[in-house]
Amino acid sequence: MRIASSQFTNQMQQALESNQSRVATLLQQMSSGRRIIVPSDDPIASVRMLRLSREEASISQYQSNIQSLRSRLSQNETALTSMTNDMLDIRDLMVWAVDGGDSSDDLNAMSGKLATVRDSLLAESNARDDEGNYLYSGTTTRTAPIKYDPTAAAGSRYSYVGNTDKQLVVVGNGVTQYSNVTVEEMATLLNHLDSAVTVMGTKGVNGNDPATRAIITGALDAIDVAQRSFSQKIASLGSAQNTIGTLSNNHGSVSVANQQIMTELGAQDYTEASIAMNAYMLALQATSKAYGKVSSLSLFDAI
Repeated sequence: MRIASSQFTNQMQQALESNQSRVATLLQQMSSGRRIIVPSDDPIASVRMLRLSREEASISQYQSNIQSLRSRLSQNETALTSMTNDMLDIRDLMVWAVDGGDSSDDLNAMSGKLATVRDSLLAESNARDDEGNYLYSGTTTRTAPIKYDPTAAAGSRYSYVGNTDKQLVVVGNGVTQYSNVTVEEMATLLNHLDSAVTVMGTKGVNGNDPATRAIITGALDAIDVAQRSFSQKIASLGSAQNTIGTLSNNHGSVSVANQQIMTELGAQDYTEASIAMNAYMLALQATSKAYGKVSSLSLFDAI
């Protein structure tokens, strides 16, 4: 079978270019340490790596959310603990006041302490974050949760105007965790404390008077109710932090596994690459020699 010189030249050039291209690709793979430079190098592995990359991006976002959430929950826990400690302080005061053995001057002095704590609890309940959002008003973060009406009578000046909805944060695939707490109990407590401040601050007040005693007892009961509620919320915050801590560790383990799989899929095997490189180089040398030898032949050589 005869082959035209032009056809032979084209075939040789194509063979040389093909091997040179393979050598160049292999050199790029070896220098980068990556077996897959373009998806066509291994389509199946490329799809798997793409899926793993997407999962890694999701895990990274979950971890970022968890970090922010952990800070928020810790902040809430610290604030509620501070408010609970304030309640403990004034509870001792109210127990002292309710025994009926205190003088009018003593009750007046207690009233001043009680007013300070009342105002402190109001300020803590209406606390805001760095962006100006109220922390304890549910999802109405631009509204102060506790409203104060100075024109109302003592015992009805405070009201909760937020809601009790939860702000949910995505911390996993289909998993959410609330990031906020509410202080709806605080309005009732503040109203009772306000009534106690007013009556105990009255000049000549008698602690054994049934009406006075009822107001002081009501304030003491309101403190106990609020304290129990806040203690439950603090426990829930601690449980939530433990939950997201465990979830964060799980995300970390999955991420390590994903990274290992991606490395196994995409890393270059230098032993295999060296063998392939030698084969390509031999093919190039053989093709070049054959091309040179055949190109130098002439029909006159056969005469």
